Amino acid sequence: MKKSKVTFADIAEYTGFSKTTISRYFNNPDSLTLENQSKIAEALEALDYKENKLAKVLANGKTEIVGVVIPNLYMHYYSDILNQLISTYEKYGYKFIVFTGNENPDAERKCIAELLAYNIEGLIMLSHTIPSEELKSYNIPVVTIEREDKFVCSVNTDNYMGGVQAASLLVKSGCDIIVHVNGDLSEEVPAFGRIKGFREFCESSGIEHRVILTDLGKNFEENHDRILRLYNELEETYPDKNVGVFMPNDTHANILLNIIFRQYGRLPEKYCIIGFDNSPISREAIIPISTIGQQVSVMADSAMELLVMQINERRKRKPTQIHEPVHKVITPILINRETTHLGRIR
Repeated sequence: MKKSKVTFADIAEYTGFSKTTISRYFNNPDSLTLENQSKIAEALEALDYKENKLAKVLANGKTEIVGVVIPNLYMHYYSDILNQLISTYEKYGYKFIVFTGNENPDAERKCIAELLAYNIEGLIMLSHTIPSEELKSYNIPVVTIEREDKFVCSVNTDNYMGGVQAASLLVKSGCDIIVHVNGDLSEEVPAFGRIKGFREFCESSGIEHRVILTDLGKNFEENHDRILRLYNELEETYPDKNVGVFMPNDTHANILLNIIFRQYGRLPEKYCIIGFDNSPISREAIIPISTIGQQVSVMADSAMELLVMQINERRKRKPTQIHEPVHKVITPILINRETTHLGRIR
């Protein structure tokens, strides 16, 4: 009969190897030949071995835990990318502890301190209040996603291309004036590229345009009130023009769509809307929203690939220092749906 708890001694007896060899299989498998690894793997299956994770952590200090800090779960983009990160477990074998920082730097520092107390092996940052130079000082593998990244590795969308794609679609949809709404971002923030790409495309093409840089708030109530004021301003300023609006994300694009829909009972020809992210809300909205699709699954996998590369390097007896952070840039995909004219006639 199989024992309730199979020990290294049991595995050693079954295979004829020493307990030291069995320990090496778990802690440094590359030190064994493939043939011996295979024999031990077959023994584990035959003995129905259940790995004691806590014992393994105590033995080698490897928690196989990655910390993640995100601003909030209200924005659909963050919940989407978090879901994609968690789904990488099967490929990379890392578990996640997640904190929301609510865009408060002191709160986020407390989150990171808590994560370090859990002996995390790496950190993924989507929040943007803590500069990358400070993140580097924590002396653990770090990857940021769509955040200032001068001193750490990162994964970002080609935001400049996204801005150009959005402006181009709105122009092709027959808009008389196109408007981009975004926060007043530092040039070091990747999302600034959306502003730059939109503006430079319009200026070089002679397109009537406007860039509105404003804080749209941190929750639904603030978002709704400020986007409602934006809508009222567009109504008053451009009563006889077809207006195309490029919102900073799909959550805000959906709020604008709902405001217009309540006013008109439909999305009138006067308005075109495009968001950014291709988060689920863009597909589930009352009218599917055109958007610049960040390849979120690719971004999540790339972030984990970069993080695991750093983790594995640190485990080596003589790790190689990364002199320059690695920055991966993912191409966005224009997704044309019913909130732009071309999407309505498909």
